[in-house]
Amino acid sequence: MQQDFLRRGVAEFIGAFTLTFAGAGAILTLGLLADQAASGGGTLPQPLVGMWGLVGVALAHGLAIAVMVSALGHISGGHFNPAVTFAFALTRRITLPLAGVYVAMQLAGAALAALILNWIYPGALRTAAHLGAPALGGGIDSGRGFAVEAVLTFFLVLVIFATAVDPGGSFKAIAGLAIGLTITLDILMGGPLTGAAMNPSRAFGPMLVGDFWAHGWWIYFTGPLVGAGIAGLVYELLYLSPSRPEPVGPPETGVLEPRPGDAAAS
Repeated sequence: MQQDFLRRGVAEFIGAFTLTFAGAGAILTLGLLADQAASGGGTLPQPLVGMWGLVGVALAHGLAIAVMVSALGHISGGHFNPAVTFAFALTRRITLPLAGVYVAMQLAGAALAALILNWIYPGALRTAAHLGAPALGGGIDSGRGFAVEAVLTFFLVLVIFATAVDPGGSFKAIAGLAIGLTITLDILMGGPLTGAAMNPSRAFGPMLVGDFWAHGWWIYFTGPLVGAGIAGLVYELLYLSPSRPEPVGPPETGVLEPRPGDAAAS
């Protein structure tokens, strides 16, 4: 059992490390490209840097999760996010001791990634970008920020339960793609508003290493937990707990026809 905890925990560490390293790193690289373009010494013109901005950051986060879920999901389930682990614990799909190991390793992986990013990038750039830590956008107060993080995390966890948990859902082999695309579309919407972290460990690493605890920092821990908990409970109670009627239909659809004399399920 201890060895299994170790194997699963290391997988969670690697996945959370990858998300922060690639996601926060993309934000810092974007700042570096913008500085180079402004000074006229960059390899990319300034308009192209602007186009890369939000889309590039969204893709970096989405691809990081898509790749890691596909690579390591069969070992640990591919949570890489304390909010996801919380939803699994709330629905009794993971034991509390294992959930504790997952969360500890996720936070540690994100913190190590932030430490390495802090070493790689120049000091002024790290300060300007807050080491890639999420922050509230202009005109977004804590209440609105909390709602954005909760709703976006709701989408994410709902997709995880529908693809990676539900045996009647999409093939688990492509769950990583669906989860990664959900993160991408969430960031395209919420990135300018809250940073669209949807993940306490993704927020924790850069905040801790960069010592950046901005106004409303707490929403990045409470918002995702609330959204994830609601999504997990909703999917569990509505779609996983009740017994499903057996579908009927023609043979070419892959479902069974009722036998002669049997009533068709409605």
